[in-house]
Amino acid sequence: MPAMPTEGSKAPDFTLKDGEGKDVTLSKLKGKKIVLYFYPRDDTPGCTTEACEFRDNLARVKKKGALVFGISKDDEKSHQKFSEKYQLNFPLLSDTDGKVIEKYGAWGEKSMYGKKFMGIIRSTFIVDEDGRIMKVFPKVSPQGHAEDVLHALEG
Repeated sequence: MPAMPTEGSKAPDFTLKDGEGKDVTLSKLKGKKIVLYFYPRDDTPGCTTEACEFRDNLARVKKKGALVFGISKDDEKSHQKFSEKYQLNFPLLSDTDGKVIEKYGAWGEKSMYGKKFMGIIRSTFIVDEDGRIMKVFPKVSPQGHAEDVLHALEG
């Protein structure tokens, strides 16, 4: 299991499909700041809170010259439904085989109600214009996270 990339390291490149089936390649987005947030599942309470906060703050994020992408193991159809239901205004990317999630160290042991299981660790990475990781949020709490990201983009 790869470790989470550290601040200052090169962001692992990837190509994933968005909810409309279009390819998104990280290295083709050079010149912009990129917010990549990894979340467990579409349309679950915490994930909905996090997505809606990014939706509501997207104009402020864009003013800082950044784009937002949510990444989970859900397929394109699930992402499309989730986006439509909550009018999400940024792409959700499908990593159904979990390869990108693993590259970013966002896969690991979690526990709920005393049971341990493997799953997506809610985490966020801000990638700078040169494709380097400028900020890592290793274990995110969905509420207020978009605000934390905005503060990091200002720094």
